[in-house]
Amino acid sequence: MTAPLSTGPLAQAPVAHFTVERPGLARYRRLVTIPLVLISAAVLVSLVANAYWISTLTSAAALALAAAGVGLLYGQLGLVSLCQFGLIGVGGWVTLRTGFAFGWPFELSLLSGGVAASLVGILCGLPALRLKGLYLALVTLMLAGGFQVVINAFGFPDGGDGFLGRADASQRLMLPRPLLATGNEAYFLYAVIVLALGLMLIELHRRTRPGRSWAMIRAGETTALSAGVNLLLYKAWAFALAGFLAGLAGGVLAGGVGQLDGRAFSAAESLNLFALTVVGGAYHWFGAVIAGLLLRAVPSLLTDHGVDGYLAMVIFGAALLHALVTAPTGIAGQIAGLGRWLTGLIASESTPSPAQQEAPASDKLTADTGDRHP
Repeated sequence: MTAPLSTGPLAQAPVAHFTVERPGLARYRRLVTIPLVLISAAVLVSLVANAYWISTLTSAAALALAAAGVGLLYGQLGLVSLCQFGLIGVGGWVTLRTGFAFGWPFELSLLSGGVAASLVGILCGLPALRLKGLYLALVTLMLAGGFQVVINAFGFPDGGDGFLGRADASQRLMLPRPLLATGNEAYFLYAVIVLALGLMLIELHRRTRPGRSWAMIRAGETTALSAGVNLLLYKAWAFALAGFLAGLAGGVLAGGVGQLDGRAFSAAESLNLFALTVVGGAYHWFGAVIAGLLLRAVPSLLTDHGVDGYLAMVIFGAALLHALVTAPTGIAGQIAGLGRWLTGLIASESTPSPAQQEAPASDKLTADTGDRHP
């Protein structure tokens, strides 16, 4: 954009150039970055990975959805919820039950699991209206333990009749995958697309009114109330969104395996999910992806090299201590900081110094023609 100056003696003065950035578009730039990065990486991985790693990374993509919900509650509101793995189980249970009972398309069963987990997430978030910190963490952990007891007693649906949908061992069914993603590689890409949509949904909330309200609540509930923020509405909104993402994660896991095992949904898994979300980075969308990879890829990598996968728990404990003491933004925050430093370094090197900008025109001409003054 050029700003013309007045005519007269100053007409020959240099013309100023102004660059006007449209903040309304720049604030949504990440909504384009997320799917491009994730889908491009998934396509490359699907071309080189074997079936074992495709299955492992599919589970990692699903758990990254749940980690994104944990990061939303902790990063935006400062709330510690330790029942997210139970909500994954709720989403998986409803996805399996509706898929077997009604024969719905996979996408519809997946959405029903997300909605059911969202409603349960709101119920789990009710203590957050009065509790926070350690007390909220203990209450939500008890809820996760309660789900563990219930699911171990009744199990997941496997194609049987009745409300619970349990069948005999010889009559157990596998949940059909989406029509466009029946193969392992195709379903891996499908899971990554669902992950990208979930991360974009969170990012859209962060850039709009709910994100601003959550930031005020994190700064102080008194400040938020004075600004007219409805604490009940926006806290319940956050728990509903986190539960919805966890429910989608459970549905994606159910579609990948065809069935689910109740022993995989212990309360300890909720602790691992929260800890690795902090390690990965609760304040950046890429932190959820790192958390999913840590939960599934690291134990699989150790097992693949003949090392006991439970050694990963020791590694995770050291990583959590490091994150809490020296890197509160997690691995994703450190990567983002390194990227900003490199960008600033490149920009400073490409920008001419003031001495070069004020060099006389005769010196520039001499440099261009190669002539030398005696």
